[in-house]
Amino acid sequence: MKKTPQLAENGKRKFGMRDSVSYAAGDLGCNMSFALKGTMALFWTQVMGLGLWYSLLLVVVQVWDAINDPLIGTIVDSDRHTYKRNKFLQYIWIGSIGLIVGGACCFLPFPSAPVWAKIIIFIAGYVIWDAFYTIANVPYGSLLSLISNEPADRASLSAWRSVGSMVGNMLPMVILPFIIYNEDESLNGPRVFLAALIMGVLGFICFQFMIRNTEIRVDTEVTVSEDRPKFNVFKAMVNFYKNRPAVGATLAAMGMFIGMQGATTAVSVVFQIYFKNTDISGVVQLFAMIPILCFTPLARKMVVKYGKKELSVLGAVCSIIGACGLFIITPDNTGLDLIIYILCQLVYSLGLGIYSTVSWAMMGDAIDYNEWKTGNREEGVVYSLHSFFRKLAQGVGPAVALVIMSSLGYVNNAVDEFGNEFIDVTLLSWEVAVNLRYLVAALFLVSAIMQFIGLGLVYNLDKKTLAKMNTELEARRTSEN
Repeated sequence: MKKTPQLAENGKRKFGMRDSVSYAAGDLGCNMSFALKGTMALFWTQVMGLGLWYSLLLVVVQVWDAINDPLIGTIVDSDRHTYKRNKFLQYIWIGSIGLIVGGACCFLPFPSAPVWAKIIIFIAGYVIWDAFYTIANVPYGSLLSLISNEPADRASLSAWRSVGSMVGNMLPMVILPFIIYNEDESLNGPRVFLAALIMGVLGFICFQFMIRNTEIRVDTEVTVSEDRPKFNVFKAMVNFYKNRPAVGATLAAMGMFIGMQGATTAVSVVFQIYFKNTDISGVVQLFAMIPILCFTPLARKMVVKYGKKELSVLGAVCSIIGACGLFIITPDNTGLDLIIYILCQLVYSLGLGIYSTVSWAMMGDAIDYNEWKTGNREEGVVYSLHSFFRKLAQGVGPAVALVIMSSLGYVNNAVDEFGNEFIDVTLLSWEVAVNLRYLVAALFLVSAIMQFIGLGLVYNLDKKTLAKMNTELEARRTSEN
């Protein structure tokens, strides 16, 4: 006999674990596609042989991001059609289909192709992937503010989104090193392409689960009634830059991704030539996820007691301490060196775990802040601009890291049987390995400092202000109904 769900006074299903798990599945779906982005730099430098061309192209495709994210956000906000479930869920459904092949388009293995063809393949593949990723991800991020307006519920959704993100990163992180590398620690291009295709299918399944189990509880139709002015994208963008919580949360997120994505390539090479063990790289990074797992069950209660801003600032301080510890290395790479690396990364990840479990709830509050100050929610534009700057950090971070890595000795130094240059990591010197080890620590430190500035100095929705905002918004919505 099918169990009848409990309903709240408004006739909606009561918020519960089903909501948290289904929302987590959405980020799991996103990361089934996104997790391989960290492998992109290795693929295009070590397999396709683009070298510094890749750094330049990575910056170039950010121009597409500059157009793509706000464009999708604007389309979503200005869409007044009535859909069977919800317009955000409809866009997610469309994006999930495209991501089945979108990710694989970024890893088409044609190493013998001329440079101009490789450039076209990279740009076309990235544009296709990024378009469908944005169509799915921007509405998905906006959904958090519509599933519930209760701070504790949003904290739970944010924490579980972090779990979905973590699992979506963790599975590829642990499994892929055993699949995509050859016995000599070199990257296998065709295997990377196949892995991307499989992950696209898995992501589609996760999205479908989320769509079928999402309940929309926050009625925002009052903000788009006929007596209000028509949607103005330029005004919405100006409102974003005046939105201190959105700007602060975005700066912190950019810092987080400079650490996560900017350092990803350097970390991979460090395990290739410094620790000389790519098989354990995923396990070590998995170990660093433990603090996030431990904090997630506590997030809801701790947010109610201390507040999201207050907890996230504490997390940023922990990350700064952990990043400083990563500068400690022992001569000749002893076993103690790996232990120090793991412990310091654990402390860094503790701070990152505290912030990441509430980060999405903070953006949900920033969307409400926009409505509080301007009278318009503009979920799509607020979240899409947030997403744009996140992706800017995801693109610029690895590009800058690659330029620095090249200046430290990570350069093209071999020629394959077709006469194409590529990076043979087995030929890199020990001095290069040590320099890259320090670069990883520096990138993590810059990341943590940016998080502290964004959360501690810019983001202004502390526990008391948040309570005042929610009370006034609820009264306003009630009076307009």
